[in-house]
Amino acid sequence: MPAEDQKIIYVCSDAVGETAEAVARATVRQFAFENVRIKRYGGIKQEEEVRSLVLEAARTGGFIAYTLVQPELRETMREEAIRAEVKAVDVMGPMMQAFIDTFNDSPKYKPGLLHEMDDHYFRKIEAVEFAVRYDDGKDVRGLLHAQIVLVGVSRTSKTPLSIYLAHKGYRTANYPLTPEVKPPAELFLPTVPGERITIGLSMQPERLLKIRAERLKALGLPSHAQYATLARIEEELRFSDELLKQLGCPVIDVTERAIEETAGIILEHWQNTVS
Repeated sequence: MPAEDQKIIYVCSDAVGETAEAVARATVRQFAFENVRIKRYGGIKQEEEVRSLVLEAARTGGFIAYTLVQPELRETMREEAIRAEVKAVDVMGPMMQAFIDTFNDSPKYKPGLLHEMDDHYFRKIEAVEFAVRYDDGKDVRGLLHAQIVLVGVSRTSKTPLSIYLAHKGYRTANYPLTPEVKPPAELFLPTVPGERITIGLSMQPERLLKIRAERLKALGLPSHAQYATLARIEEELRFSDELLKQLGCPVIDVTERAIEETAGIILEHWQNTVS
């Protein structure tokens, strides 16, 4: 792809830059452009670094999304962006100002608080390790200790959802359904509200067929294998639908949903069990 055809969003932060990048990526998904690049610059400490970044954005015709906590860096960004006629979006500033105006308090102006090694941080690490250990039904004991159990046929986003939810601090296990394997008894044990929920994942057959065919291609396997035939997929989905009815759990169709959207629905179900 020619460099001149590429659209660039610069993410700038005096911490890691993860927040601004997440907002930028969520924004990009709303548009049809495929040649958008996000360049992240974290750990910004000097005003000269800000000036250099603004000049680069001006040269390439990009714009900047920034989360600068230090007031002097934020002011430099505003001034330099105006001078260079570069669009710069302050991701965190308006929210901080709203907090100040509403609650009459002052911020700590300390970068990186999102990543402090507090209790939430260690819960997240534990949850990620849990998701990896109990991914894809490798150990059904995980179904008893999980807060969220995801159930569905192969390639319905169980693993990426488990990891995403783990990064939110939730212990998540997932179990793949296939007609030839009897589901474990652990899947049917009653749950106490607020301790564990089970969520079924489903997908339209045609979409699942395309995903599986691409998966086989990526592995160097023949695309006409039974795993990626419409008849096999429909058989698995019928089996899954029947089992999920037995479980009596909510079912989410993930066909046209991003991971973040599906996770939001799952967490809403979780909150409803807690409240």
